[in-house]
Amino acid sequence: MKILLLKPSSLGDVIQALPVLRLLKLHFRDAEIFWWIDSALAPLLEGDPDLAGIVRFERKRWAKPWHWPEMFHSILGLRAEHFDLVIDLQCLLRSAAFAWLANGEKLIGLDETREGARGFYDLAVPRKTFHTHAVDWYLSVLPPLGVPVHWNFQWLPERPEIAAELNSKFKIQNSKLILLQPGARWKNKRWPAQHFAELVRALAEKFPDTRFAILGGKDDQPLGEIISQVAPEHCLNLCGATSLPEMIEWVRLCDLMVTNDTGPMHVAAALGKPLVALFGPTEPRRTGPYGQLENVLRLDLPCSPCLKSVCTIGETDKCLRALSPALVFDRAQKLLTPRA
Repeated sequence: MKILLLKPSSLGDVIQALPVLRLLKLHFRDAEIFWWIDSALAPLLEGDPDLAGIVRFERKRWAKPWHWPEMFHSILGLRAEHFDLVIDLQCLLRSAAFAWLANGEKLIGLDETREGARGFYDLAVPRKTFHTHAVDWYLSVLPPLGVPVHWNFQWLPERPEIAAELNSKFKIQNSKLILLQPGARWKNKRWPAQHFAELVRALAEKFPDTRFAILGGKDDQPLGEIISQVAPEHCLNLCGATSLPEMIEWVRLCDLMVTNDTGPMHVAAALGKPLVALFGPTEPRRTGPYGQLENVLRLDLPCSPCLKSVCTIGETDKCLRALSPALVFDRAQKLLTPRA
């Protein structure tokens, strides 16, 4: 049996979709499963024990007409695999079209009103309610296929060679490690870097043996500098300096993560690591840290969650700016202090 999964982006969405892969492989043990993914995220899945192959979606490259022949050959390659089952977890017109062109025996997708993607599917699975979590929605494609849903699997398999390299390079095994994630794709999902800095100052005073690692992309380096300057002897600014597999192993090594609503937050949730998730414009019941919604901090404001990438009210981004470092410190220290 051959199965094609389509979930090209984003980082958090791919992480949340991995349980579908795990359960398919457990149920169809001899199945060859392939994943269609944005080439920038492909390292996330390279070497995954449940995958027979990765099909790279060159989104930026194929946006230029002179590269369309490459896209055509990629589609021909999909069709040559003769998939028995194709599952589109992206539910956009682009992914649905690729899924249909793959010409599998059966095509199942998520029933979303955006862009008319469901018109391509043999079976469209609706979201149970507006607040149904993304993980549960993705998993809802499995029962119609006769695949039972359970949690007897490892969400993110260990990569011990990467973890050993990190420990050898940074000597972090004997220290309490707190990860900070100050960036986010939407600017109005970012808790102010100055607030992160105040939090580091308070936590370093309370837990003097603690080390802080600041995660993010290259564009987040200035945020990392603001934070690390308050306690340079305790902080390591890793913004733009880690691969996706390394980022996952940093999260696996940590004792706590304080994070905005962004991809690495879902990595922490998948690994069962204690976290404090800071939410403003987005709805945690839909896209929060799965299994840890009690560790979400947000303000109960009339405008939040607005689900908008740009704040449109007069007091811009108040939903996050008004979350005080003291409030976050209180929640963080409770997670760091063992209960009697």
